Amino acid sequence: MPSHHATSLDELPDMTAILARSGLEFIEDMIAGRLPGPPIGATLGFSPIEATRGHVVFEGAARFDVTNPMRGVHGGWYGAILDSCMGCAVMTALERGETYTTLEYKVNIIRALPLEMPVEAIGTLEHKGRSTAVARGELRGRTDGRLYATGTTTCLVMRPDSA
Repeated sequence: MPSHHATSLDELPDMTAILARSGLEFIEDMIAGRLPGPPIGATLGFSPIEATRGHVVFEGAARFDVTNPMRGVHGGWYGAILDSCMGCAVMTALERGETYTTLEYKVNIIRALPLEMPVEAIGTLEHKGRSTAVARGELRGRTDGRLYATGTTTCLVMRPDSA
């Protein structure tokens, strides 16, 4: 888990630092604390804990501040953690000089997630081509192993230096 999350734009890596690493190296440096984690992880209570090429695991727990008016975990929290793990799974396949952005993602919520329940969001790369990549994700309880949500994403692969 990142040793700390960025608290200002100045703490986030600049594009030179991003492009100097492969995507896997970038995620590994963040997990090891050599790079700060993004502020959204601190805000929403999740962080990456494991990464290999095409596979990323996040851990987290939905806190009270992400509840909806009906006392449940807001669907946006499911979307944010799944978008993060799926996008990072794509990132692990990027070569130096490549970046990505999410084109679209879809989330299927299977069951209500209890507040403060520790979860794992597992992102798995399905395909990486020259200009697009596809990944899938699962959100599972760490202690009960139950499936709480699934997701899919399509990402655009970019090469800023070749523009």
